[in-house]
Amino acid sequence: MGDSETPKSTARFFLELLEIVLIAFALSWVLRTYVIEARKIPTGSMLPTIQLDDRVIVDKLFFKEFGHLSAGDIVVFRPPPSAHATEDFIKRIVGLPGDTLEIRDHKTYVNGKELYEPYVTDQSKNNFGPIVVPKDSVFVMGDNRNNSDDSRVWGYLPIENITGRTLFRYWPLDHVGALAR
Repeated sequence: MGDSETPKSTARFFLELLEIVLIAFALSWVLRTYVIEARKIPTGSMLPTIQLDDRVIVDKLFFKEFGHLSAGDIVVFRPPPSAHATEDFIKRIVGLPGDTLEIRDHKTYVNGKELYEPYVTDQSKNNFGPIVVPKDSVFVMGDNRNNSDDSRVWGYLPIENITGRTLFRYWPLDHVGALAR
């Protein structure tokens, strides 16, 4: 092995290393943008289900391609203009297109039936509705009903604004698992 081969080997090594780093970066960008994403929860609007600073995994692809949205799903979305916010929100779907929703006497009713909500510890203080959720929209609320800026304040959420559905919490380690439905 001569001295002239060492610089070529070193150059080839660094080119291969650069290629690996670029491919890894591209793959992680594609996965995070279109498939799955880790999210840190910045507010307490989903208490007690999701604590401030919990981390969750969000499905950004499969719920759109192979599934459908259901009442009880916790979703991440771009807030509508009426919310006057730019950061993504996380809330629970309470009403689907065509549902009649009402809050009275501290209880939530969907299509005239009281909604079973074991994840809510502090029921809504104010009455709301009845309203009918329009086509291509959902009605979302935070589990922390009296401290959540949600559809009761800024209106219906267009389904096209939903960017993902939460799969599970992965941090803190003592609370790893599926989120209450």
